[in-house]
Amino acid sequence: MGVFDLTGRKALVTGGARGLGAGMAAALAEAGAAVAIGDIREDLGKPTVEELKSKGAAAEFVSLDVTQEASWEAAIEQTVSALGGLDIVVNNAGIELSSLVIDVDPEDVRRMMDVNVVGTILGIKHAFRAMRPGGAAGNGGSVINIASVAATIAFPAIAGYSGSKSAVDRITRVAAVESGKLGYGVRVNCVYPGLVPTEMGMKLAQDIVDIGLAADVPGAVQLVVEQTPLARLGEVGDMADVVVFLASDASRFVTGAGIPVDGGMGT
Repeated sequence: MGVFDLTGRKALVTGGARGLGAGMAAALAEAGAAVAIGDIREDLGKPTVEELKSKGAAAEFVSLDVTQEASWEAAIEQTVSALGGLDIVVNNAGIELSSLVIDVDPEDVRRMMDVNVVGTILGIKHAFRAMRPGGAAGNGGSVINIASVAATIAFPAIAGYSGSKSAVDRITRVAAVESGKLGYGVRVNCVYPGLVPTEMGMKLAQDIVDIGLAADVPGAVQLVVEQTPLARLGEVGDMADVVVFLASDASRFVTGAGIPVDGGMGT
């Protein structure tokens, strides 16, 4: 078995019904893992699961609102029961609501903090409880949190989002130390994706136009490309491959780390 082979591993990907999450779930499955898609969008999540199954993967849809403790408890229980364990949790679910600071809506900021920050820390909490010795799975594992290049750069109109993703970075590092010191056997890392032209990514581009910072969507995209040394947007596969690395034995001595996958934008 190669160090990137995930055969026999069981994974839960939050926000896995579409976009980056769906791509990450597909990459984990391609590497051999059984995958649960955790999402509030059953209408999108179930077809994603069926697509994974059509390619020979073991897959399950799990209803999950990451902001709710009871939802996490039920999702972890269902995942362990359906897949026969839990070794990998990818805390990918997140939202981005753009605004200049001068126009910020406090309810938008609270919503981002609830999903991006509370959702992530609850994901780590329940991953630890399941994966640590004596837990429902009990074999240790890997937690991968999806932060953002927004945590490392100053880009207009995303102050609240940047704050929430910076929090994901700090939470990751504290959780990694706790897991190591307390003997949970769970590595905790995070990824900082650059802009990817998913539905969420292109909404940000449109928001930049609506706010008046670019004339049109291609212009908004060009603002990002100009700040990126590799001179392109990211692709779903760019992010998914790093998630597979962090889930695998290739990263067995990596914990408490944040890996930029941003084409150098955050340099």
